[in-house]
Amino acid sequence: MDCDSPCSPHDNTSPKALIRSDIWFADGNIVLIADCAAFKVHHGQLERHSEVFRDLFSVPQPVDQNLVDGCPSVELYDRPTDLYHLLIALYDGIYFQKHTAADFVAISAVLRLSTKYFIEHLRERCIARLAIDWPTSLPEWDRREHDGTDREGRYNPREIFPHPILMLQLAYELNLDAFLPSAFYDVSRYGPSKILSGTRGPPPIFFTEGDPEGQLARLSDDHLCAAFLGREAAQLYIHTFLESALRDRPSTNCANVGKLSAVHCVESFYFIHLNVLRSVGGIACGRDADPLYTLLQAAEMLERTDFSDGVKTCGLRMCSVCKTEFVDAVKKARLEVWELIPEWFGLREPRSGEDMN
Repeated sequence: MDCDSPCSPHDNTSPKALIRSDIWFADGNIVLIADCAAFKVHHGQLERHSEVFRDLFSVPQPVDQNLVDGCPSVELYDRPTDLYHLLIALYDGIYFQKHTAADFVAISAVLRLSTKYFIEHLRERCIARLAIDWPTSLPEWDRREHDGTDREGRYNPREIFPHPILMLQLAYELNLDAFLPSAFYDVSRYGPSKILSGTRGPPPIFFTEGDPEGQLARLSDDHLCAAFLGREAAQLYIHTFLESALRDRPSTNCANVGKLSAVHCVESFYFIHLNVLRSVGGIACGRDADPLYTLLQAAEMLERTDFSDGVKTCGLRMCSVCKTEFVDAVKKARLEVWELIPEWFGLREPRSGEDMN
């Protein structure tokens, strides 16, 4: 396949110079043309999976039609890269042995055209694959975040998951509303300047004048505002949680209440409060607008033994009752966050008696 040759622009005065793709069967009986890319395939294979193709091929062709490699041709108004991936999926299937961010190129292309041409089994396969990267439940989101963390504890999601701006564009293009909350939440965890600057999309297989390599993908003004408002709501939630969950700690149920050792629970809650505020305030590095992660980290502080008292490493000296109460409060808060995400990003109206916080 000649991937470096630029596609000629549509021109009424001169024929296009076609690029023969590597999807070119010697026994093919029809040539599909998308922009400047040509694919020699079997119309029976396409008709078998799509009524749209069946109807398209049933239209009588002009007697004086120009043949391509001895076969009739049909021009499709699709992106060449999209058609390439659709044909690969129809002939070879679509499989993902190891999930990587690069999968999104094929997924988005096949989903786009399987939707257009009513190829349901491919569409369902792509939707199921997207659901792994953009979960619709909190347990699946936690699984996703775990998958994006390596053995050394480094969080590097872009090696496994595509950039959320690319997903947001696809979701709005194809009305994939179920994936909007997790994609908006993901993008809001970037700093404002990175959200604004966007990301480079994947390079197309066939280069056209209107489809350059690494085209910049950015949020629209409305979606940009939604991302910033949601980011603010996420940060504010943590401050609100700290006020409500830690204000009256230790509770009257504290096992150390009335004892000198009660100071250990007081100091532990103060330590948790201080460290969560440091993270949300941006003093700690990254994920300052990620309440799901921040809450999880707050609960995990209870079991850590790598804190220092100035002499040796130790854990927080909090009683079992206070630990249990705080863990329960965190679990409740994380469920509440997940339910609030659609409201934070303007995807759902606030429920009666609630605000965006």
